[in-house]
Amino acid sequence: MDMRSLLTLSVLLALIREDKGQKPAVFLLPMFPDVFAGDEVTLICKGRGEPIKWFINGCPQSHQGSSMLLTVVTLKDNGKYECERGGSKSDPYTLTVEELEPHAQLSPSIGGAVMSKGGGRNLVLYVDDDAYGWKCFVLRGESGFMIKPDVLNKTMAVIYAELKEAKRATFWCENGTRRSNAVTLKMTELKVMLDPPAAPALLGESVTLRCRVWGGKAETAKFYKDNKPITDITEDTFIITNATQADTGQYRCHATYRYSHISADAARQEGDSDAQELKIIGGPPAATVESTSHNNLKCFCRDCPPSANCKSSYWYHILPKDRRRLPENTHIITVKEGGLYSCRMVCGKGFSRFSNVYSYTESVNVLAIIMAVILLTVLVVLLVVLIVVLIVLKCRKRGGISFQATDRWTGGDSDQICSIVMNERLEHEDSEDEKNLFCIRYYRLQSSVYGDVM
Repeated sequence: MDMRSLLTLSVLLALIREDKGQKPAVFLLPMFPDVFAGDEVTLICKGRGEPIKWFINGCPQSHQGSSMLLTVVTLKDNGKYECERGGSKSDPYTLTVEELEPHAQLSPSIGGAVMSKGGGRNLVLYVDDDAYGWKCFVLRGESGFMIKPDVLNKTMAVIYAELKEAKRATFWCENGTRRSNAVTLKMTELKVMLDPPAAPALLGESVTLRCRVWGGKAETAKFYKDNKPITDITEDTFIITNATQADTGQYRCHATYRYSHISADAARQEGDSDAQELKIIGGPPAATVESTSHNNLKCFCRDCPPSANCKSSYWYHILPKDRRRLPENTHIITVKEGGLYSCRMVCGKGFSRFSNVYSYTESVNVLAIIMAVILLTVLVVLLVVLIVVLIVLKCRKRGGISFQATDRWTGGDSDQICSIVMNERLEHEDSEDEKNLFCIRYYRLQSSVYGDVM
């Protein structure tokens, strides 16, 4: 053996010894700054050597691959993860799942989590502040790439999601330390596909499973859970109402279909879909909106733990095709217009789930109306009194003028009037007593009409 061969052999032996003594390491993909409930993550055991063993909180696991896929993570997945390769054990990796919603929402514009090979779809990013400055990423296997989103408006952007040749890929967006939820899309090569929602399925909510046909529509469909048929379902859509943990399982569908849009005589075909996992989780706690007075609304979260550090609230006015964030950040707001309102708690690293939608109807202020009626009544009464006083004063003034005019007409001598009248009575041959009584009555009448001025 020549010197060159000996040198090559020594280098190989050194590499073998180095690989054998290399300590494996566990790391996370995608390398999220924070992991939120519902995310899909993969733990990688980096290193060399066989066999591969996994440990969670010191307990050995049956999984033996170099990567461990965790779908729809929850608090139950928290813990210390270790791997062993060729007898060498890694340091523990601590996985901490935040039971909160991230700062932005990413979701398919149409469809669910399954696509045909070679297909793609738009993912829409919704943010509360400003869509500019956000960057999006995709992880296919262990290879990651950045995607520049197209900003549609201040709070909305869109990316085009493709699987390329990957069986599954995870998409998400980031802005500094903030990020959106992760959306995992899966590929199928079958014409019939079961399409579950891309968002996590939550306890108590409805979940829709669709049996779709590539390039067409299913005429009939039959659904299966854990290979057991679900009876009484023949349409292409299966809706689980009020989902529970019992609804967790593997779902698939069988469909019959015809490409009648291509040819009226197209033959009827049938086929099965791939099985898709559906996990029902509790998810982050939800906020609640309730009324504290006729136009004050309060946002609170009974189930948010103190460690979540929920110190403020975001409020939203729900519009027919959108929701508009209000400027208030307090737990109690005063509503100025009728409509639908919702809120969520701001909790440090993320948010609570959105609250119930509260319908506020502008109510009439009864007290204000009563006070206005009372004030109006008082004003009317005062006006009437003023009119009466003016009328009385005017009547008195007109009475004085009439008296003066009468005096001018009679020469201003009342006795003369009485004498004239008495002479007239003489013609009627009245007695002297009757004449005196007439004069007395005349004086009294004159006093009552013109005032006591004589």
